[in-house]
Amino acid sequence: MRARLAVMNLRTLPVLPFVLLLGACAAQPSRTTPPAGGNGDRETAVLYERLGRAADRFAEGTRLLAAGDARGNPERDAALEELRIAGDRCVALPQCDGSRFLATYEALVREAAQAGTRGDRPEAEPATIEAHATSPVLAQLPESQRTITLLRGRDLAQVIQLNEPVKAAINEWLTWLRPNLIEAWENYQFMRFMMWPEYEQAGLPEALLFAIMARESQGKVHAVSHAGAAGPLQFMPATGARFGLGRNEAGFDTRYDPRLATRAQVRYLNEQFDRLNENLELVVAAYNGGEGRLARLSGNGSRSLWDAEVFGALPRETQIYVPMVLAAAWLFLHPEQYGLEFPRLDTRPAVITLRRAASINELAVCLGHAGNVRTGWFRALRNLNPQYDNKQVLPEGTQLEVPAVVVPAYQRDCVQGPLAQVAAELNGARLPVSPLPLAARAGGADPARPGRVHTVRSGETLYAIATRNRCNMVALARANHIRGPNYAIRPGQRIDLSVCR
Repeated sequence: MRARLAVMNLRTLPVLPFVLLLGACAAQPSRTTPPAGGNGDRETAVLYERLGRAADRFAEGTRLLAAGDARGNPERDAALEELRIAGDRCVALPQCDGSRFLATYEALVREAAQAGTRGDRPEAEPATIEAHATSPVLAQLPESQRTITLLRGRDLAQVIQLNEPVKAAINEWLTWLRPNLIEAWENYQFMRFMMWPEYEQAGLPEALLFAIMARESQGKVHAVSHAGAAGPLQFMPATGARFGLGRNEAGFDTRYDPRLATRAQVRYLNEQFDRLNENLELVVAAYNGGEGRLARLSGNGSRSLWDAEVFGALPRETQIYVPMVLAAAWLFLHPEQYGLEFPRLDTRPAVITLRRAASINELAVCLGHAGNVRTGWFRALRNLNPQYDNKQVLPEGTQLEVPAVVVPAYQRDCVQGPLAQVAAELNGARLPVSPLPLAARAGGADPARPGRVHTVRSGETLYAIATRNRCNMVALARANHIRGPNYAIRPGQRIDLSVCR
């Protein structure tokens, strides 16, 4: 008989992380105050600021509830989650006083009790869950059981139709695409603290977030499609701009930011749910095939996606895309039914302050397989710090988001010693490229090699151009003053190929 997992009383859930935090604080030896001004002191100051913001956010949620606004519940939940994450980080720092976080938490609990505990949210009745009992997400995060499977108040497992196309897509994920699904899971787990809260606050299921991301980018933040869609959730420039994504003052394209991209996606999806009669399949199709087309074909949601006249009028890409997304969401919720095991990872977040100048590439080399991670740390570091080019040497004092499990390895192997030196040497190495022809160095044309300027066509990427012309992409970007990390180019732009072979 399948094991049953009891649904915990929602009012008691936030206590657990702080009980663990209290035990960790009590187990630590007494501390002496370190000299001011160190990196740990700066990190501690940031954590104390987060503590204050979390308390303010909780107070705002309480005010909303007192005014009869149900948005106060997710606001207060998010504040407690922020407090938990900051408290976990505090425990790892000798300079940080964990008792401050405990005292704040206790004060918030007392405030909630005086204000009527959880507002108008009803207390969960004792119940059992069978379908998701061994889902690693629910097993590790029981506090999310109520919201993790809900789609605007409906159980996602009851919304998804296990029809023939979805079953065929499940087969694809479980056979030749199984490694891709596992890699997407691993990538997502390290970004989860940035992305999931946006969905949770909006009442959208985490399974949908994971499924779209797995199909769109496999959890690779810097992914760019042939059509110009970019980021973990693959926003086209125009759609991204419509929801607040684009280049910021520093020139960084925020489509690559996991947190901001998820926030924009939430706004997009909720807009389409309102427009398409709360129909999940149509909304997923709109995300890939265009909202105008789906609204027109379905009569603004009055017809099913599986209606032959609707489905048959969709591009082949969208006909495949929708079942693949629904299948990935189903597997996220029911892995045990298919013999699928998602790896359990230590994904607690942390921040390090560089004690010596280094690039993300250097850190990936010197960290190696710290924490027994399967594929090394390059992808996680890139995803958590998308604003930096991976080869760019970042100055001492730069703060980077990292998984907490790598912090000891960073202190041991990346600050000094042979691995740090080897990593720096490798980062400075460059693949060979042909020297500039004499005529090109003199500023003239190369008569022996006509057509060494390429005009960018719609949908092309710098990587594709470099590969086709046997170039080193970084060298090609440098020669044409194209900035990383996204190396954006535009149709009609002229690319000098003189550094190519």
